Amino acid sequence: MAVFRVIIVLLLVAAGISFALFAITSNVRYKRTGLRILGGTLVAAFIFFAILIADQLAWD
Repeated sequence: MAVFRVIIVLLLVAAGISFALFAITSNVRYKRTGLRILGGTLVAAFIFFAILIADQLAWD
């Protein structure tokens, strides 16, 4: 589980760097890349938390 948390944090950092590059260079490519990374990270985080919730429900 710790591996998934680290991956999610690293993806959020990558999206933040991409948005920072967009702010510095005004290149739209960085904004699109950041949004794609952020969207994928949110989907991965929702799946991760759904698994955690399902695991807790299984123990009850």
